[in-house]
Amino acid sequence: MKRFFFLFVLLALAATPAFAQEKYTIQQYLNIRSASSPIFAGGDGKRLFYLTNVSGTSQIWMVDAAGASAPKQITNYDDNISFVSSSPNGSGAVFGKAIGGNENTQFFWVNADGTGIKELTNSPAVRHNFGGWSGDGKRIYFASNKRDKTYFDVYAMDLASGKEELIYQQNGNNDFEAVSRDGSKIIISRAGIELGLDNNLYLIDARTKQETLLTPHTDASQFGGVEFVSNNEIILGTDDKREFFNLAKMNLDTKAVQMTDNTNWDVSGGEISDDGKMFAYTINRDGFSELYIVSTKDIGKKTEAVKLPAQGIAGGLEFSKDAGKLAFSFASAKYNSDIWVYDLKSKSLMQVTKSDRANIPQESFIEPQLIKYKTFDGKEIPAWFYKPKDIDLKVVPINSEPKTYPVNLKPMPVIISVHGGPEGQERPGFNPLYQYYLSRGYAVLATNVRGSTGYGKTFTHLDDVEKREDSVKDLAASVEWLKANGADPKRIAVMGGSYGGYMTMAAITLYPDLWAAAVDTVGIVNWETFLKNTSGYRRRQREVEYGMLDRDIDFLRRISPLAKIDKIKAPLFVIHGKNDPRVPYTEAEQVVEALKKRGATVEYKLFNDEGHGISKLKNRLELYPLVADFLDRYMK
Repeated sequence: MKRFFFLFVLLALAATPAFAQEKYTIQQYLNIRSASSPIFAGGDGKRLFYLTNVSGTSQIWMVDAAGASAPKQITNYDDNISFVSSSPNGSGAVFGKAIGGNENTQFFWVNADGTGIKELTNSPAVRHNFGGWSGDGKRIYFASNKRDKTYFDVYAMDLASGKEELIYQQNGNNDFEAVSRDGSKIIISRAGIELGLDNNLYLIDARTKQETLLTPHTDASQFGGVEFVSNNEIILGTDDKREFFNLAKMNLDTKAVQMTDNTNWDVSGGEISDDGKMFAYTINRDGFSELYIVSTKDIGKKTEAVKLPAQGIAGGLEFSKDAGKLAFSFASAKYNSDIWVYDLKSKSLMQVTKSDRANIPQESFIEPQLIKYKTFDGKEIPAWFYKPKDIDLKVVPINSEPKTYPVNLKPMPVIISVHGGPEGQERPGFNPLYQYYLSRGYAVLATNVRGSTGYGKTFTHLDDVEKREDSVKDLAASVEWLKANGADPKRIAVMGGSYGGYMTMAAITLYPDLWAAAVDTVGIVNWETFLKNTSGYRRRQREVEYGMLDRDIDFLRRISPLAKIDKIKAPLFVIHGKNDPRVPYTEAEQVVEALKKRGATVEYKLFNDEGHGISKLKNRLELYPLVADFLDRYMK
């Protein structure tokens, strides 16, 4: 048979930012909107409250649950709404807001029709952590540090009178978990102080305040996501005596625990219906969500997952009052976050909100590939690799056997992105900045170095205290994988926020020759000053992960990036919010001052109305064009 050949004709090349001309502006990408945190407003299941950033900050909007009318804005504050939660009696909802990113959340009330907004707490120096509702919707439960800024106690508030009742007081980080429908039994969580990612559950008698330990254990274990099925039975999640966070049932009379599944992935969210008969939950399988809805009697039995719009992330689960519908948010690399409603009877799924994509077509968004690379000790590190559509090819038909061949005429510039935490996980949700960088010809590698969650308890603890810099070795190993897969070794940048900011700073001090540029957002540079100056309630919690000031001070000083500041070769962009209660902005000031004294290349942007991250649209529109220009300057 006669052989033919195909000629691949290169029509356009945008392999590097030096030549790339983005079709859509960074302002467009930043103006892509999102919707999340749906709750049913009222008892009839006809309307939803949800959070969206249409106005530039996250605010409450209302929409018809059937999508029959246009959304209506309910709140309009300069600061973000952090949560909204509906009353079981359908009369309204409670929401929270803090000033300027300081995380001292205050509570507010809104009627089910969106009217009657009023303040429930007014203690600007106190942080309130919302917990949940009484079965009749007349009381809310929460934790606050009003007694002592270092500790959280658990309270109940009568919504009619505003009167607060102390439920549980102990020196430590205590949170409300659940209350029985008759209000007689309350379950609270108390964080461990000797081990990281460790807590206990206590049963509190609502009348006598007598406490009973429910979860005796020896190794670091987590217990949470508690829901009452009946007055003497609860559902919970735990990783006690196992690697992953799995579902269990507990009989409160006998304290007997029955594990209902042994999935080698974490349960990442759960919601019980008001009558205790239905339960919805998600499993985080390698970063993607699987959504299940079952009878509480059938938890643990095999069932089919709800078919989601695509592979992505489902969250914010909320049943209607009659348990006939489940609302949730969904996002993926190609879907900006929106609200969806699943009808349990018809098994149909409907998109309720259609958040604006700023005239950028959905098909232009790029999905990542899940890859794993070997690191220094032979372990495999998972990461998401986003590769730009950098070459446009046309096939000239002079062969009868068309094939697709990988073509990469010029090595790619790459941005390595590191998540915060460290107990966090990079998942394939929607990230407008990734999509913008991809449109500019950059590839993005979003890593889950050791210490990340989602891959088992052992993996999460591999970076504890003295093993801290092993995670930075994982980051360096990713560069080797990139070089073998089309990256230009002279054009690799690293960026991250919070703990990811520390990782960025550690990377450019421990491995200074690997990086062309770096961007540190609200990152830690000096472990000693960070632990001394972080919010009081966070210090002990963070010391069990990073090291104790009174025990490990020499070690903490030694591994601080600031101690190796003279090693930095890469140009650095530092970003911080002045009201950050977690990583004080003085961390940024230290590194910027030190680098300027050396005459090194450093740029700095401080926002007076932000906290632990830059969230307000007006600030993001100011900041990220500067970051994009910075990367182009040093990555071309």
